[in-house]
Amino acid sequence: MGDILSQNEIDELLKALDTGELDVKDIKETSDEKKIVNYNFKRPSKFSKDHLKALKNIYENYARLATNFLTGYLRTLAQINVVEVESLTYNDFVGSISNPVILSIIKFAPLEGNVIFEMTPQIAFTFIDRVLGGRCISVEGKRDFTEIELAIIERIIVQMLNVMREPWQNIIGLKPILEKIETNTQFAQIISPNEVVALVTFDVKLSDVEGMINVCIPYITVEPIISKLSTRYWFSNFEKQIDNSSKELIESKISLTKMPVKTILGRTNITVSDFIELQKGDVLPLEKDINGELDIFVGELYKFKGKPGIKKNKIAIKITSLVGKEDE
Repeated sequence: MGDILSQNEIDELLKALDTGELDVKDIKETSDEKKIVNYNFKRPSKFSKDHLKALKNIYENYARLATNFLTGYLRTLAQINVVEVESLTYNDFVGSISNPVILSIIKFAPLEGNVIFEMTPQIAFTFIDRVLGGRCISVEGKRDFTEIELAIIERIIVQMLNVMREPWQNIIGLKPILEKIETNTQFAQIISPNEVVALVTFDVKLSDVEGMINVCIPYITVEPIISKLSTRYWFSNFEKQIDNSSKELIESKISLTKMPVKTILGRTNITVSDFIELQKGDVLPLEKDINGELDIFVGELYKFKGKPGIKKNKIAIKITSLVGKEDE
C-alpha cells in the first residue's frame, strides 16, 4: 500500500497541476513502468514453498517409519526427526560435506535420475558398532571405512530404502534401488554443480550418539511428478484411498474388540466393626429397590440401564434403556 498524502501535500499537487509544473502523462508513464526483479541464474527457485512442504510431509512420515525400523533392527533406542527441508544448488550441498562420508547413490525408479542418501561417519560407525554387538559408543577421529564395514552399512541402507516406499505411495509407486556407495564426494557427481536440489536433513539419535542423515533430491529427477508434489494433492489422494473395503475391514476389527461390561447391583455403607464381624449368610440391605433398574457400565462409561434375571441357568441382565448424555 502506498503512502497516504497529507492535506498540504494534496494541495501542493493540485497547485502544480494547475500551473503546468506537473504533467498528468508523466505521472501515468511513471506508474506504468514495470518493476524489475533480480533473478539469480546460479540459484533458480525451481522448488516452490508448497513443493518443499509436501516433501517435508513425506519425509516426516518416513522418519517415523525409519525410527521404528532402526529401534527393532539395532535393538536400541533410536529417534529420527526432520530438521529442515531447503532448496539449494548441488555444489553447495557437496561443498558442505567433509571426507570420509557415506554417500549412497540411489536410483529413484521408476523416475529417471538418482538421489543421494548421505550419512555422517559418526552415525555410520555407530550403526556398525551396534550390529557387531557394541553399545552405541561414539567413535572419535576420522578414518576410511573397511570393506566389511561398507558391507554392513550397505545392508542397513537397503532396508532403510525399503521403508521409503510407503511414504511416497500417495505420489508414485517408488522403488528406490541402491546403485553404489562412495566415501569421497569427488566420485558422487550425479548432476552438474549448478543444478537445483531439495535437501532433506534428519537429526538421528542412537542412545547417546547424535548425527545427521541427508537426502538430496535433484529437481530434474522429480520434475515429471512435480505437479503432484503439493500438500493439496497429497492429502486429497490420501483421502481417496480410504475406500469401502478399508472401512469394512476397520469395522470388522473393531467389532471383534473385547470390552469389559459390569453392572452395579447396589451400594451400602457399613461400619468397620460390622465389616470385620461379617459371616457367611449375613444379609446387607442395598440402596437399590428390588424392582428398580441397575446401572450398566462399558469399561468406565455409564452406558445402559437394565434389570437382573436368569437365562439358561445363568445370572444375566436385560438392557432396558440406553443412557444419553443428558442422563449421565
